[in-house]
Parts: sequence; structure tokens; C-alpha cells
Amino acid sequence: MSASVRVMIVDDHPMVAEGIQSILEGYDGIEVVACLASGQAAVDQCAIHAPDVILMDLNMPGLGGLSATEMILERAPGTRILILSMHDSPEYISTALSHGAVGYVLKDVPTDEIKQAIDTVMGGARYLCTGAEGALNPKDGESREALTGREQTILLQLAQGKSNKEVALALDISVRTVETHRKNIKRKLGISSTAGLTRYALEHGVLQGTGHRF
Repeated sequence: MSASVRVMIVDDHPMVAEGIQSILEGYDGIEVVACLASGQAAVDQCAIHAPDVILMDLNMPGLGGLSATEMILERAPGTRILILSMHDSPEYISTALSHGAVGYVLKDVPTDEIKQAIDTVMGGARYLCTGAEGALNPKDGESREALTGREQTILLQLAQGKSNKEVALALDISVRTVETHRKNIKRKLGISSTAGLTRYALEHGVLQGTGHRF
């Protein structure tokens, strides 16, 4: 009989982490070796627990899921990292995959889909849940547009908490033009709220001045 798949859960919400742990422990062939609350803890303890698969949340205090994924894969390149997130934006998904994750699962999937995702990546394939797959590959077949330089500048302004009027004054454009750009930015990123734009900007280095990564 083959050894159990060693799974590490990394999520700063205890109820989420404990719920997933309870679900997975009900399956034969899966051993939850650790349940951690931060990306830094995952990096620090990965060598100790030697997980085959890590279920990694994206948004955590301190070291986020994307940076933790990169650091873990530098040290243990054979580790399979599945992002478990509430965000279904194409930008979140594609960025996670570009950082080395082998799968992306939304937190609202049926419980048995998490097990399916683990089985799939253990078999050497990439796994995207239906919602993530649909976000990356819209049915209309249209490729998603990149943000223009002007849109990136306006995203930075909005993420700093400025109103449409303040952005218009800062960039010497009309409020109506700002509103149009704002709508286009939300459409292109698949983000519906201003709070979502701010989170996106924070997580992609826009507010830290590390460059626009779109």
C-alpha cells in the first residue's frame, strides 16, 4: 500500500484551516502534517514537515502566499503548492501559477473537490477548479487586455484612496475620464470593487513602488 500523501494547510483563518483539516482527515491516504497560520511559518517549517502538497492561502499578514510559494519552491522544488483562495480574478490566478503553484482552488468549492485537486497534482497534472478555469478562459474566447500605462497610473492613485475628483486634479484630466478608466481597470482585472483594486495593488507591489506587474 502506498504511503499517505502528506498535506500542509496554510491559512490565517482558524475556522477555514480546521474545517479543511477535518475534511481531509476523513479520507484514507491523506495525512495532514501541519496546520499553519502564516506564510513565514510555512517557509520555516516546510523542511520539518516535508509535505507533498501545501494548501496555501493568498492573503495572510506578513509574508503572503505568493512570496511563501516562491521561497518554499526554492528550497523544496518537488513540493506541490495548491492555492486556496476566495479570489477568482484572472490576474490572481495567472499570477499564482506564474509563481510556481500547480493549482488554484476557490474556497467555495465542494469539499470533495479539494481531495480531487490533491490527487490531480500528485499525479503530475495542474489543477484548476471550474471557477478558476472559467475565469482564465472566458467562454467568449476573448483574451484579456493588459492595463495601459495611464490605467496603471490611475490604479495607483485609486489604491492610495483618492476620489475620482482628486485623481482628475492630480492628472489634469476630467472626472468623466477617470470614471471611464476606472471601469476599464475593473473590467480588465475582473475586480468589481474599489476595495478589491486596493488589495490587488497592495499584493502586486503597486503601492510599495516595486513596479507594475500586469
